[in-house]
Amino acid sequence: MNDPKIDRQREHQANERTFLAWLRTSIALIGFGFALARFGLFLTQLNLSLTQRNAPLHPLFNSQNLGLSLVVLGIVTIALAAWRYNQVFWQIERGDYRPDRSLVWVMTGAVILLGGLSIPLILWRDREPTPAPQKSLNRQTLRNLNENSRTRSAAKRSHTKTFLLFLARHQNSSR
Repeated sequence: MNDPKIDRQREHQANERTFLAWLRTSIALIGFGFALARFGLFLTQLNLSLTQRNAPLHPLFNSQNLGLSLVVLGIVTIALAAWRYNQVFWQIERGDYRPDRSLVWVMTGAVILLGGLSIPLILWRDREPTPAPQKSLNRQTLRNLNENSRTRSAAKRSHTKTFLLFLARHQNSSR
C-alpha cells in the first residue's frame, strides 16, 4: 500500500523544510543583531549631540555587545542547522531516524540568555544622567554665528543663480 520511496521523499522534503525554517531563524537573528548594534550607535551619537558629552557605556550590558551576540548566535544557528540537516538526511537514508531535541533546547537556552541580557538595557535606559546645562552664548559668539549664516546664505544664492544661468544658456543653445 505505502510506497517506501514516496515516504522517504516526504521525509527528505520535511527535513529540507525544517532546515529552511532554521535558516530563516538564523537570518532573523543576524538581522536583528545588526539592527540592534547599529541602533545603539545611533543612540550614542544622538546623546552626544544633545548633551555634548558621552554617556558611559556599561562594559557588558550594551546594545553593541548584545547585537554582536545575536549575530554570532545566528551564524552558529546556520552551522548547527546544516549539521542537523545532514545528520537527519543520512538517518532517513539508512532508515533509522531518531529524533533529537538537544539542538532545540540549546537554541532555546541561548535565546533566553540573550533576551535576559537585554532587560538591563531597558531598565538602565531610564537611569541615564540628565543632560548638562548648555552654556549661554555671549554676544561675540552670536555675531560670529550670524555672520557665518549670512555668508552661507549668500553662497547658496550665488550657486543657485549660477545654476539657473547655466540652465538658461543650455536651453538657448539646444534650440
